[in-house]
Amino acid sequence: MQTNTDTQYDSVINNCKQLFFKKAKDYGTAWRILRSESITDQIFIKAQRIRTLEEKKVSKVDEGVIPEYIGIINYCIIALIQLELTENDPIELPFADVERLYNAKINETKALMENKNHDYGEAWRDMRISSLTDLILMKIFRVKQIEDNKGLTIVSEGVEANYQDMINYSVFALIRLGIADA
Repeated sequence: MQTNTDTQYDSVINNCKQLFFKKAKDYGTAWRILRSESITDQIFIKAQRIRTLEEKKVSKVDEGVIPEYIGIINYCIIALIQLELTENDPIELPFADVERLYNAKINETKALMENKNHDYGEAWRDMRISSLTDLILMKIFRVKQIEDNKGLTIVSEGVEANYQDMINYSVFALIRLGIADA
């Protein structure tokens, strides 16, 4: 039996996935041209906008934080897919491959969430959404540092784990913002 978190997580991801797949049908996999640093910067832009909106409490563009969290999730999935693919893989991927890769990356990320959620006792439910935003920004700065160090770390987790954490923090924020169906 699924917990409420499992159901809510799946609902949020379903929303993100539907948008991702619609864009894949419109644009193909043009994102394949992006270098990892560019993807990280796109995630940074979205997280920074969320933080700015949280602080200023007003938006001059008619989009709130929800589309930005969805964008973070989908760009992190792109980053995880790009880590798996090589420059020898085609830029334009068949839709079936995109769907398979997206689902594989989100399944791995959800499994990580379930393990951490077990150990931390769903502490995220008592956190402020702004703290989740700050954690995402911290993870972005970690990824940037790892990228600047050409992927070398001494004791730290690599970029993949950071992208997965950003996905999970974004899902938690979206659940807290009420976009989960359950």
